[in-house]
Formats: sequence, structure tokens, C-alpha cells
Amino acid sequence: MSPNTNDNNPNESTTLTFSPTPTPKPAAKGKGKGKRKRATATSPPDASPDNSDTATSSSRPTPKSRRKAPTSKQSSPSLSKQESPEPPLPRPAYLTSLEATHRALNLVFTFCSTRKHVITTLETMRSAVESSTKRPLLVEDVAAIKALRPEGVRFEWVDEGLLGVEKGGLGVEKGGLGDEEGEKREKGREVLYFEFVDEDLKREVPDRKTGEPTKPTRKLREEALRMPVFSQKQMMGLIEKRNRRFGEAVERFLRRCVEEMVEPEMALRSEAEGYVPRVEGRGETPGRGLGVDSLPETIPKERKSIPEIVQELRESPWYTGQIVPDGHRVFEPQEAVYGDLEFLLSQDLVNALYNAKGIAQFYAHQAEAINGLHAGRNVVVATSTSSGKSLIYQLPVLHALERDHNTRAMYIFPTKALAQDQKRSLREMISYMPDLGDVLVETFDGDTPMSERNLIREEARIIFTNPDMLHITILPQEERWRPFLQNLKYVVVDELHYYNGLMGSHVAFIMRRLRRTCAALGNRHVRFISCSATVANPEEHFKTIFGIDDVKLVDFDGSPSGRKEFLCWNTPYRDPGDPSSGRGSAKYECARLFCQLILRGVRVIAFTRVREQCEKLVGAVRQDLERLGRAEVANRVMGYRGGYTAQDRRRIETEMFDGKLIGIIATTALELGVDIGSLDCVLTWGFPYAISNLRQQSGRAGRRNKDSLSILVGDSFAADQHYMQNPDELFTKPNCELQVDLDNMLVREGHIQCAAYEMPIRPAEDAKYFGDDLAGVCEERLVKGDMGFYHCHGRFRPLPSKFVSIRDIEEEHFAIVDISHGRNIVLEELEASRATFTIYDGAIFLHQGATYLVRDFDPSKRMARVEKVKVDWTTTQRDFTDVDPIETEAIKRITGSPSQAYHGSIRIQQVVFGYFKVDKQNRVLDAVQVDNPPVIRYSKGMWLDVPKQALDILAERQLHVAGAIHAAQHIVMSLIPNFVVSMPDDVRTECKSAIKEFARKETSRKRPARLTFYDAKGGASGSGINTKAFEFIDTLLRQAVERVTACKCQWGCPECVASDLCHKSGEVMSKAGSEVVLKSLLGMEIDVDALPMGPEEMCPVTIETVVLAKPVPLRAGRGKVRMVGGQQAEQEERTEGEREADGDVDMGVLE
Repeated sequence: MSPNTNDNNPNESTTLTFSPTPTPKPAAKGKGKGKRKRATATSPPDASPDNSDTATSSSRPTPKSRRKAPTSKQSSPSLSKQESPEPPLPRPAYLTSLEATHRALNLVFTFCSTRKHVITTLETMRSAVESSTKRPLLVEDVAAIKALRPEGVRFEWVDEGLLGVEKGGLGVEKGGLGDEEGEKREKGREVLYFEFVDEDLKREVPDRKTGEPTKPTRKLREEALRMPVFSQKQMMGLIEKRNRRFGEAVERFLRRCVEEMVEPEMALRSEAEGYVPRVEGRGETPGRGLGVDSLPETIPKERKSIPEIVQELRESPWYTGQIVPDGHRVFEPQEAVYGDLEFLLSQDLVNALYNAKGIAQFYAHQAEAINGLHAGRNVVVATSTSSGKSLIYQLPVLHALERDHNTRAMYIFPTKALAQDQKRSLREMISYMPDLGDVLVETFDGDTPMSERNLIREEARIIFTNPDMLHITILPQEERWRPFLQNLKYVVVDELHYYNGLMGSHVAFIMRRLRRTCAALGNRHVRFISCSATVANPEEHFKTIFGIDDVKLVDFDGSPSGRKEFLCWNTPYRDPGDPSSGRGSAKYECARLFCQLILRGVRVIAFTRVREQCEKLVGAVRQDLERLGRAEVANRVMGYRGGYTAQDRRRIETEMFDGKLIGIIATTALELGVDIGSLDCVLTWGFPYAISNLRQQSGRAGRRNKDSLSILVGDSFAADQHYMQNPDELFTKPNCELQVDLDNMLVREGHIQCAAYEMPIRPAEDAKYFGDDLAGVCEERLVKGDMGFYHCHGRFRPLPSKFVSIRDIEEEHFAIVDISHGRNIVLEELEASRATFTIYDGAIFLHQGATYLVRDFDPSKRMARVEKVKVDWTTTQRDFTDVDPIETEAIKRITGSPSQAYHGSIRIQQVVFGYFKVDKQNRVLDAVQVDNPPVIRYSKGMWLDVPKQALDILAERQLHVAGAIHAAQHIVMSLIPNFVVSMPDDVRTECKSAIKEFARKETSRKRPARLTFYDAKGGASGSGINTKAFEFIDTLLRQAVERVTACKCQWGCPECVASDLCHKSGEVMSKAGSEVVLKSLLGMEIDVDALPMGPEEMCPVTIETVVLAKPVPLRAGRGKVRMVGGQQAEQEERTEGEREADGDVDMGVLE
């Protein structure tokens, strides 16, 4: 019987008993000419199936050679290239029967794959296969088929209770079945699951006019989501291709047997034993608790040299020129340069250095820095990663403790992991010093039990802490910490480059508060030591952070370094040589590189930009290893990112350091100097926003003076492709300067209030810490006491440090609980702001690359219960974010224009209304609705209402209004760091979604024509960045116009309106429209005739989603709204009608 591809009967039996139609004979030679454009080469063993277009393209003929290729459709491309192909070898009876079994499995599986309710277990397909082959279907035979084509077959045990989500087709919302059958499945019983994974049926949709299947390259904008259509011709073509590939695999196997002089049947049965599925152990998280001290025997104990490995990559069958021109750089090794100390060390300290660290002499930069500290100087060291900087702040502290046991030292690290790492190192040195055996060295952070804090405060000589504890606990409790602070001799602030932008501003004031408190206690001799990555202005940055001018800079690096190679590796086009096909998946390119490197014994760390990328890459690497038949290596690769429990993170660090792991995939959490042992290669997925970040990551490889490799894998983003086309900039551009803004009044006032709480402020003496205008700030914002000192204002009490958040740390977290097989174990904790967009009923949650189905999401208990499943799809939330000003606090007239800028409170409302099920090729399988309450938070920001004149011009020229506003917002945001010290994502806006803006149907969610910007950090009070940018809005807008008009691109690029930080991928952008918006706000003349006539190719005009903005209410109460720029008089002279027409405010409520 011929399969009916449109039959979707939910009551269909899951046991098939029909007689399959035989596979059609191959077309005769020369017939059907022109219907197949090219032959598809056999996928090489190490090619990724998920990037199949890229993986198979290396053996495709060029267009010229295709015209000369033989017309036979049956010949293999690999054989057709030979002048006289060898005749096929005779098939033993066992292999002939296997081919018949493969053909039957192929036909039955392809039929089942078109049925959303049929799951392809061995039992489901057994009767149909056996009726075709006329013999029993044995597990051993299927294992032999997998042994011949391991990359093309999935054959494993799966929990029957999870089969409902296994296929996740259209219309299946929870569990994939959507009926009572899913509830009846018995959880815990394992069944054998079979699947072809080399290729699947391509998505087709019915043509709107003819009803025939069509093959769109992507989802059409006007196309409603619907069940895919599979044509019989398409299915037969896929069946034929699989059969041909299996035949080729059999031929290769037979030739190998001839070369090795072994009997084929015996050899195949032996190999197949390794592919017989085994029931997995229950309740294990991938990689959790590795008990084996050595790596699998298949991993080489000693790797080859980096040049040999790079050459092997170049010679791989899937290599198609990914290393860009001029993108392969070699940095020769550097010999060590040594120096001498200017004072003597005790024999105990010399012994400790040698026994703990193997140090017999000091590098030049170590000696110079230690000598500077001994002479009473403050020191900042800016040398490369792994240059021995930690010794610089360990040795002076131990030397001081030998001379005076009351000496105290405080080590401040930005992360708890770094603190733990350095504590282990210091304790090891102390263990070799008998006189310091009783010295207490402890961590004092948020994880320190309350019962231990008193002992640490009173007895510890060295504490490891972070800026948060210094701000919240230590300084506010000055009287309890008085003995420690009076004897404090050294303050070590490691990773100084971390304290940049807003975080740097906070830390700068915390350090001033620390210096002020110590001075008040009579301790004016604290020395500060800082270590930093190589940056442009380390000395200036040190002075800004600590408020100290006496500093010695050490930036000559005397440490040795091994030979390093750097590769700019661009993700190839889907069809190599054809740019119109678009670039393939950078994820699968990274996974393929990662696997090829670790299988050669290379210890690799891969850096990703965000958590989601980290998890997806872990999963892709594990899938690739299993496909290559190297599943024993999969548990030796782990992810490392924020959100994991502290115990899991410490375990991963230890296992990497001990050599139990050979690969780790991390976010920037591991950019900092946590010692995880020797690494051979750094793989970076996509340009990491700044060249200094790339160099910091690259420095993680080669930490033990061996040769090393760094690879930057270019993604499809504009910034990535810019550096792929201009790789020289990666090596010649200077590092960015670190910037700290001490004039941010919101930050400054918060710390002045904290300082006044710690001890009353005396403006004359304290101005050196908090600025020359401190007296005016105190008079205006603090409370003056009877003795003339200033105290903390009541609105910051009872504890002002609780009101001053130094970084975006959220108090509320959601627990992700794994309930698989009754485990009830917390996998990780998720910040509340991420929860709505990550966990919802039916979502797929990723942890260590494994997929978990969210069975129950309970916001009231801040908990989500998840169950481990095996699925080949993930979920992507469907959401929208509305950013709306709700209260005007300040108004500024734009010079030379009737328009005004506003500043005030902003409400950010985020709503997840559903999700898509998406397969590995990013194709939408299903759209599911969910009912989640909105997440609402508040911030401060500024906004500008687009004049009606601009909207009329955009409509007249048929330019996309939402695209024009979106483009204008992004270019203004990109220029804010020119005026306010800030990081790229410190200011955000409302990004426009293509799904909504390009829809062909009316929407009830009309948005105001307004440019809105808000502070991403600082909570409802904001971070102060928009407050300061608001003062420069005139200049900001003028620079934005200049940038747009000067850029020669047609549709927008990162040099003008495009941004890699756009949360909606920058799909809705109108460069020409942004010029109209910006010029109208400035009151500039607009040459309408010079504007392009729309609709624009990249931004077509559809149903309008933007309406004229209405005025935002003023803050309640007299004197609550201020005019910026002294333009009140000019405003008052305008008539009431003019003000009302422009949406201005009643001047009676202005200051």
C-alpha cells in the first residue's frame, strides 16, 4: 500500500501491518536530465549531520566540472571522479540480508516520520519490517546497521513515559500526544527507539494558488503556521539516498576487510556488539561526579604539536577554506627575564616558595613589584594572563606576618570562585612555614555561616572577600571590625580591569570609604596592590579607583610564554562558494572543531557570549561525539556558567584542574583567572564585544609554557564578519581604556549616605574622598547634627548600604528541581528576571547540554519541576516587551527645535504568551500558547516623542515607521558611551519584532511613536546613566544624524543603525527612516525628494503598528518637575494653544 501523507488520524494504530511498496528502480542512464542539480557526496565520518550542507560540500564538483559529469544518477560522486571505478565486491549472504533489512527499515521509518502520532520504536515497526524481509527483526541486526553507518542512525533505549515529547510535532502541546494515550504510558519502562538522523524530510507548504507542495527557504511572512506537507516524490528520493549511502558504507567495509584480511561477517558482528543499546543508569546528570582519574584510552596521552594539529584540520575532508586570508598568525615563544629582590627572605619563606610552587628565582616583573611594596609604594601590575601575578601579593603578606603576627590583609576578588582558588594557593604556601601554622586564613562572603563570622572577624589574619561584603557588612559594622582595620596593612584588589563603567564607580567610592574609616582609626599606612589584564591605562585606572596618586606601575612582563598560533575561522557558507546560500551554523562549526581537537588530545576551553549558547554548544558537542562513536568522551566535556550551584561549579573547576575533563564550555565567568590547569586551546564562538575581552580569553591557553592555539569562530553577525574580513585589526588595535565616572550623582550620593552612616561626615576633611563640592551635597541631601557634622538622611535608613546596589544582583531566585525517576534534586537556581523567559509549562530547559521538560512551573513557590527527556528540538519563547514612560520628572527643550526631551520613571512590561518548538535546523515545528502573568519592573530613563511631521513624511515615502524609530533608537544608544562612562548594554530600549511589524493582519498592540531609553541596572532608581545622557541630548542627536548621513551602506550596518545587542536581531530597521526621525527632532530641514521611495526591500511596509505619542503625566506635586537648560522663560512666552498643540506641560507646576 502506498502511504497517504495527509492522514493524521489520532486513533491510528501504532503497530503497522501493511506490505511496503518496493523501492523504485533507479532511473535509466541519461533520463531525467536536469531534474537533479547536483549529486550529493557521501557525508564523511566526522561531518556534522546538523550542518549537512556544509559538511558534505567539500566533495561537490565545481559548476564547471558538473557540466562535464557523467549523466548516470546512480553513480556515487566519490566513484564518479575516478576514471575507472573498481567493480563492487561480492556481498556475503549476511551483508545481503542486512541490506534488505535496511531497505525495509528505511521505508517504514520514512512513512512513520510523516505521522505525528507514530513513534518509531522497534516494536512499532517490527511487524511491517518482518513482513517485507520474511525473517525476524533482531536487535543485533539493527546494531550491525548502526555499526556500518554510526553517523546516520540513532538506536537506543528511551523511557516510554517520555516518548510523548520525543517527536514534538505540530499540534502536540504537552507531551507530544495531546490525548489520554500520553497519560496512560507507563513511566520508567524503557523501549528501543530507532531513527535515521543523517537527513530528514525538507519542510514544504502548500502553494496558495495550486495547492502543490512548495519549498520556501524560510517561513513566509504571510504564511500561517500549519502542518508540513511531504510529497511522495520527496519521500522516495530520501529513501533512495539512504539506501545508496548504506550500500556505499557496505562497500567501504568490505574493502577494509580485504585490506585487513579478516572475515567480513565475523568482523561486523564483533563491531556491532559495541552498538547494541544498553539501558542507561538512572538518575545521573551528565558529567556529574567523575570517578575515573584518567581519560579514556582513546584520547592520546601526549598530543601532537599545534602546527601538526592545524595542518590536520586543514586536510580534513570538511575543511573548505574556513581560515580567512591573513587570519593565521604565529607568535613566537618568549624566554624568561629574571630579577632580584632588594631584601632578604627567611629560610622558611624560601622553602615554602620552592616546595609549594617550585620557585627558585623571580621573574623581572615580580621582583620589581615586590621591591616597590617593600619600599612602601602602592603597586599596580598589568601583565599577561598566567604571568605569576598572584605571587606578587602573596609573598609580601607572608613576609609581613613573619615579622608581626598582628598584621592583617584583605584580599578582594570580583567572584567567589577566584577567592577560593587563591585561598587554596596561599594555604599551601603557609603549610610549609612552621611559624605561621596558627595563622587563620578564611573566606568572608555571603556563603560564610553566621556561626563562623565572629571567629573570622576576631582571629583571621587574612580574609578573602568581595566588594559586596565590604560595602554591605564590613564597613557598616566598623566598630566590630575595628581591631582588624586598625592592623590592616595590605589590601589586594585582583582583576582590576573588571571594575569598569558603573561597577567601577561603585568600587571607587567603596575604596574611598575604606581609606576614610582606616584613617579615622589611626591607620594611614594601608598599601594597595592591584593586578590587571593588559589594558590601555592601568596606572590612571588605579588612581581613579583608589583615589591615590602614589602608585608604581609594573607593566614589563618577564614571564616565559610558549609558541602561540591564532586562527580566524569563518563559518562557511551552506553551499561553499555561494554567498547567497548564507552562512551555516556557527554552533555546529564550533562543535565540530571542539570535537576534532579534544579527540586529538588537545585540552580545550570554548567561550560563548551568553548562557543559552553555552548550553546549546555542550549539547551539540556531546551529540557530535556520540555520532562519531566516541560516546565515552562525552562525559569529559562540561559546561560552566552562572546559575549552576556553587557545589557544581567548584566540582567542575576541580575536575578540570585534576585532568578529569578534557574540554570545558563557558561563558565569561571563566575569563577571570580561576586556575583550571593547563589548557592547549581557546575556542571563541563569535566576537566577544571587545578586543580586550578576546585577548583576555585567548590568554587562558598556554598557561604552562607549551605551544597553544586560539581560534575565533566568526558568526554571521556584522561585527564578526568585519573582523573576518579585517583580521589585522584584532592584532593591531589598542586595548580599550577603562573608564570610571565619579560624577554620577546617583552613585556618589548613595555612597556619601553610606559613609555618613559609618561615621558622621565633616566636609572639610572628607572632601578629599568625595569631591570638592561635598559641603553643598551634604547641605542639600544629608541631615546636619548639633555639632555641625552631617548624618545619613532618613530615607536611607535603617541601613543605607541595602539601598545602594553595586551590581545587578537579584535577591529572588527560582529553583529548578529535577524530578526524573523521583530524584527531586536542585539542578540550579535561576534569577527571577530570567525565569519567565526560560521556564514555563512545556518549555525545554538546558542544563549541561541535556534537555529537561518543564512539567510544572509554580511562580508562587518560585520553583519549576523538570524531567530529563531526549528530544531533538528546543523551545523559543514568544514574547513582547513594552517600554513606557509613566511619569515626567524633567523636561529639556532641544535647541533650535520645537521638540522636547523628557526624563522620568519608566515601566518595562514583559509578557511571554507562547513558545515555538524549534528543531536543529531552526525550523518551527509547533506554536504553543501559554498564559503567563506579565513581569513588570521599573527604571529611570529618557524619551523623545516623534513629531507628526516625521510620521507624515514616512507615510508619504512608504518607509517603515517602526523600523525608522527602532534604527534611530539604536544609533543614539551606540553614541551614549561618548558622553557618559558606560558599558554597551547599560542602556536599553524597546526593540521591534519582525513577527509583529511584518504581519499582514491588524494588531491591537499599537505602540506610541517615541524613542525611549532606560537604565538596565539600578532598579527603580536607575543607574544614573540616562540622567547624565539627558543633559547632552542635543549633541547626541546631532552626532546621530552625522553618523547616519556619513555611512555609505544601503540598509544599515554596525557603523550606523545596526547593533549586535538588539534583542530582536535587528530585523526591523529603516536607515532612511531614522534620518527623517532624527532630523525632525532637531528641527532640521528634510529633503523629502532625496529620500528613497519605499517599500524598502529589507523592511516592507505592512499594516501600521505605530500611533502618535500622547504626553506623559507630570510627577504629582508642586515643584516636582524641573526644566533643564534654563529655558523656562522662553517656554512661558508661548501661548497656551501652542503648548497644548505640542503636548507641553502647564508651567505652573515647574520649578
